[in-house]
Amino acid sequence: MKNLLEISNVDLIIGQRHLLQNVSLQLAAGEILTIVGPNGAGKTTLIRVALGLMKPTTGQVSRRSNISIGYMPQQLHLDPTFPLTVKRFLSMVGPNQSEKAKALLQEVGAEQVFNSPMQNLSGGELQRVIMARALMRDPDLLVLDEPVQGVDVHGQMELYQLITKVRDRRQCAVMMVSHDLHLVMAATDRVLCLNQHICCSGTPETVTNDPAYLELFGPHAVKNLAIYSHDQTHHHEGCDDCCEGGNCAR
Repeated sequence: MKNLLEISNVDLIIGQRHLLQNVSLQLAAGEILTIVGPNGAGKTTLIRVALGLMKPTTGQVSRRSNISIGYMPQQLHLDPTFPLTVKRFLSMVGPNQSEKAKALLQEVGAEQVFNSPMQNLSGGELQRVIMARALMRDPDLLVLDEPVQGVDVHGQMELYQLITKVRDRRQCAVMMVSHDLHLVMAATDRVLCLNQHICCSGTPETVTNDPAYLELFGPHAVKNLAIYSHDQTHHHEGCDDCCEGGNCAR
C-alpha cells in the first residue's frame, strides 16, 4: 500500500443521523492534511473512523500494515484532585520511558514542566505535553484533533510552526482538525473542507478560492486568511538571519 491511509466512499449513519456521506481521502507519508468545516460537520467523526475507533456503515478504511499512530485528542479531562505530574502522565505510555519523555518534551519546547503537576500547566504547555505523549510511539502518522484548543493566538502560531517542524524532522504524516483557518492555512500541504460530505479539497490557495468553500464560510473568511506559500529551497539575498533550514521568515 503506497499511502499511509486510504478512506474510500465512507458513509456513517447513526440512528437517523447521516454523519458522513461518501467521504474519500488519501494521506501520503510526510504530508500534512488539515480538515476544516463548521461545527457539526463530522470532522472529529472522520478522525475516529480513520483511527478505527468507529466503524463506517459503508465504505472502506485502509491503513498501511504495521503503521504506528500517535493521537492527540480534542480534549483531555483531568480530575483536579488527582495528583498527576507530567512525568507520570508520559510514563503511562510504557515503563522505563523517562529519558525518552524528557527528550520529547525538549523537542516540543516544554522540557521545563517535566516534574510539574498537569493541573498547573498553561494551555500552551498542556498542548505541548499532549503532543509529546502522541510522539512517544514514534508515529508514522500523527493525528491531531484541534491541537491549539485553549491557546491564545500567538501560542497557536507557535504550535502550528512546531507541528511543521515535527513533520520535517520525523517525516511523519500529519492529519489534523482545525477551526483556525486564518492561521492553519500557512502550516498545511492540503486542505479538506468537510460538511458531512467533502465540499472541496486541495492546496490552501485552491480551497479558499473554491465556490463551495466561499458558500460555507462566506467571503469574509478569505480576508482573514494568512496564506503563505513558500518554496522550501527558496533563498534570497540577506535572508541568512531570518531563515532556518530554508524556511524564510519574511
